[in-house]
Amino acid sequence: MAADVYREALRLASNIKDKYLRAVTYAKIGYYMYRVKDPEYKSAFKYAVNAASIIENPVVMAKALMEIAFYLNSVNPKTAMKVFQQAHDAVVEFPQPVRDDLLLELVSKLLNLGRIDDAFFYAGDIKDQVKRNDSLLKILRAYLRRGNMRRARLVVEGIEGEPWHSIAAVETIKTHLKREEFGSAIRVLSELKSEYWLGEAMREVAVHLKHSDVPKATYEKFVDIALSLSGEAGFDVLKSLLVGLGNQGELDFVMKIVGKLPPEQRWAVLEGIVETSLDKTDVLSGLLDRVEGEEFEQLAGRIMVGLLSGNIDRRYVDLVRRIGDATKDDAVRVKVATYLSKLGDFDGAWEFASRVRGHYLRSLAFGSIAVAKLNAGDIDGAIDAALEVKDAKWGSWLLSEILTKILELQTEGEVREDIEERAEYQRGLWEKG
Repeated sequence: MAADVYREALRLASNIKDKYLRAVTYAKIGYYMYRVKDPEYKSAFKYAVNAASIIENPVVMAKALMEIAFYLNSVNPKTAMKVFQQAHDAVVEFPQPVRDDLLLELVSKLLNLGRIDDAFFYAGDIKDQVKRNDSLLKILRAYLRRGNMRRARLVVEGIEGEPWHSIAAVETIKTHLKREEFGSAIRVLSELKSEYWLGEAMREVAVHLKHSDVPKATYEKFVDIALSLSGEAGFDVLKSLLVGLGNQGELDFVMKIVGKLPPEQRWAVLEGIVETSLDKTDVLSGLLDRVEGEEFEQLAGRIMVGLLSGNIDRRYVDLVRRIGDATKDDAVRVKVATYLSKLGDFDGAWEFASRVRGHYLRSLAFGSIAVAKLNAGDIDGAIDAALEVKDAKWGSWLLSEILTKILELQTEGEVREDIEERAEYQRGLWEKG
């Protein structure tokens, strides 16, 4: 019964008036007959070729041959390539732009069949640079997907003109990075002439290095390339690389580089390292060891902000106490006292809060202790903390707030930790008079 269907299909196809459609239909029927192991598939393809051979228009004939070869490829790849070659030989004699358009179509079909080497071979005959380069980029991506880096390299070398050559290089670099072939990535990077595309490639490098275990020497080579870039894009890449390197603990190398940067860029790198290394006390301590003066205070403050915004953890006690002992900035001491009070280390928090001099900041420090004591159920301790602020205005304000929070705790069962926001609001009221 099934065989009768295919015979009938062949018979009906002979009635198709359009010779191109008749030829292609025969090829499709032959393909499906082969799929079901019908031995007459050879006759179907023979009919297809014969139908194509009597097409008067040479352009249409070439298109028909390409379609026949496409379906024949699954049946007999060697014969299919002979038909593709026949189409190619006809196409190269056509005038432009038909010639290149049909070659593009030929290359596209070969790529769809996975015949990348053949597609690469025929793409070289495309004369229009834009069309040829667009075609070569598709071929390159096919090689990259297969991981054939040797052939991909040949394609990149065959692409002429910008931006195609740089696009090809960047895509090749991406694949090398995914495969962690950093030496190969560096080699291709060094060949990029356009600073824009070098910058784009280095952005990709920075992203991949964050998630890879890269030897220090390799990282340093990438940093050297980033240093060659100018402008904001160049710094963005350099920052990303230095932050990644700092996060890995290579602080001596990072500090050597940031020491050459202007203050604003230097701070951006250091802040970036803090933001990505809040779970690494060794990196944070190492950073503090390598800065001094105002920069130490800035860094210490940024670390404390980061720690307070995360989960309060006892493993940070030594780092927090170290910051409290070293800082001369009352705002940082407040943060230290706040962190220790949240940990329940009230003696330590009291010690650092007592060093705070300004009335406003002192009210914040002891206010944080009072709130923590309330949360711990120590109402008397909370009141004692509030009374440590001796300034008439701020002492009265803090005592008022803590008494209110005692009632808040009694009625609602919890205390809002909003002392800093409330203090800022009150200071604004007083400043307005």
